[in-house]
Amino acid sequence: MAGINDVVIKIGTVNGTGSASANGLLRKAIFRMGVPVVGKNYFPSNIQGLPTWYEIRVTGDGYQSRSDRVDIMVAMNAQTYAEDLADVAPGGWLIYDSTWPRSRLLDREDINIVGIPFSRMCNEHFDGVRTRILMKNIAYVGALAALMDIDLEVIKELLEETFATKQHLIASNMEAIHLGYDYAKEHFACPLQSKVERMDATNNHVVIDGNTAAALGCLYAGATVGAWYPITPSTSLMDGFRNFCSKYRVDPESGKRTYTIIQAEDELAAIGMVLGANWMGARAFTPTSGPGISLMSEFIGFGYYAEIPSVIFNVQRTGPSTGMPTRTQQSDILACAYASHGDTKHVLLFPADPHECFTTAIQAFDLAERLQTPVMVLSDLDIGMNDWMVPEFEWDDDYVHDRGKVLSPKELDEMVAFFRYLDSDGDGIPHRTLPGRHPKGAYFTRGSGHTRLGAYTESASAYKEVVDRLLVKWETARSLVPEPEIVYSKFNKAAILTVGSGNGACKEALDRLNKQNIGLNYCRVKAFPFSESVKEFIDKHEVVYVVEQNRDAQLRTLLILDSEVSPDKLKSLLHYNGLPINPGFVVNKVLEEISKGRAA
Repeated sequence: MAGINDVVIKIGTVNGTGSASANGLLRKAIFRMGVPVVGKNYFPSNIQGLPTWYEIRVTGDGYQSRSDRVDIMVAMNAQTYAEDLADVAPGGWLIYDSTWPRSRLLDREDINIVGIPFSRMCNEHFDGVRTRILMKNIAYVGALAALMDIDLEVIKELLEETFATKQHLIASNMEAIHLGYDYAKEHFACPLQSKVERMDATNNHVVIDGNTAAALGCLYAGATVGAWYPITPSTSLMDGFRNFCSKYRVDPESGKRTYTIIQAEDELAAIGMVLGANWMGARAFTPTSGPGISLMSEFIGFGYYAEIPSVIFNVQRTGPSTGMPTRTQQSDILACAYASHGDTKHVLLFPADPHECFTTAIQAFDLAERLQTPVMVLSDLDIGMNDWMVPEFEWDDDYVHDRGKVLSPKELDEMVAFFRYLDSDGDGIPHRTLPGRHPKGAYFTRGSGHTRLGAYTESASAYKEVVDRLLVKWETARSLVPEPEIVYSKFNKAAILTVGSGNGACKEALDRLNKQNIGLNYCRVKAFPFSESVKEFIDKHEVVYVVEQNRDAQLRTLLILDSEVSPDKLKSLLHYNGLPINPGFVVNKVLEEISKGRAA
């Protein structure tokens, strides 16, 4: 049930009408009042004209996931009115544009329906078709401010910041705000029970999307080269990196850029450029999504076998094929783990929110160079493009990037000879050199069969020796990747295990289940290969509910393949409709399994 600082607002509009600015203004105002807030954007893949929704969750408890209810629906799109009406939770509120008549058939007796003539008021007060459309969206922000007791001064401050160089727009936007605000105040009892009250819970926090956070992480990781082919939902990651570099990667004396960003002709070319830059000693990366991984696979395999560091960000979306480009899933786990032909295994990192996108990006570059292999960061559209409230980023100025086993000119001077693929330390990781730094460091980079000394071969035993060493390196990676997040109590026989953006929904579900006296332990996997602690966690339970956002139980499959745990212990709870997972789904599925006699 909705209440003070516990309310979900969903706004249905038409794509391309400027509603994003209005929705962002509303979300920012709530955040400025010190109240935790989450924003989820459900938008079509076309430029304009199709339905779009924005969901704002006001959550005084600080939950991060999408909610499983809608308390206030702002239905501004006549095409989706019936659908929007059906979404409202019993006892909730529906706000619509009453400029035009509404069919009596589109009524519900168990909710409150509020009509406000947004279009008529804006037509009377503003000139120009485009201006009237834009201001109609701002007007519903004003109405919500009245109904939810959102501070108008905070809204004004935000408008003044946004339009600091366009003062005339401040006045027109505030006029639209007051149209909605004053009408709601005059015609309805304000505020509602579902309202916003000031808190002090947003200090030292920021609202940011995962792609921007990952781009900032790449900057702090020392990346200087980015190559990509545009694809939803990862393009904004490179946009963010370009913006950061244009400010922080420019020589102050000469004004010359100290970075390179290349839009390649396709994804295969992009990863080829990234491998070339990393081979030369730069830190380089590419952002993409599932279809891009498919096209990159040939070069990803080359990077694995030739042992060239690289970082790939896969902001996952729905598939198969083109799927739904603007919907979220975790459907590329297996494709990334084994990308390319032949026997290949790739290190995967799974951030759970934008804050971890920042830290994981830095870890990815260090691991790629430490292990001399491609490392993939698997985010998703929900993390990458939606607005999350996370703790402010911190940076230790004493942090030293891990460049791995790179031989210096002095070390090469002291060597009799250098062999690129010779494992001298027993951890499966050979030493490497950077081109042009020393004549002894020269070698052939081979994607074809090669010996441990780097020479071409088609010898069965020499080939096997190299690929067996790569398995030793894989086990070394197991000890270097981030450990899982584990919440464990010996009294619980069952547990939930998840990955990435499922974290918020699962943690909230655990709270709800605990209130029903159902105790479950928790494990959030952060990387592949899985550490020994993941296997130990599973072994300690009678049943582990594996919560993931794909149809084919890809995480469960990977756990069985890599950790050799009993398949009978792993029960899949699968969410794959393209919308972010919510806690209600997890709770209902767990209760359903318990009713069947599965442990709890």
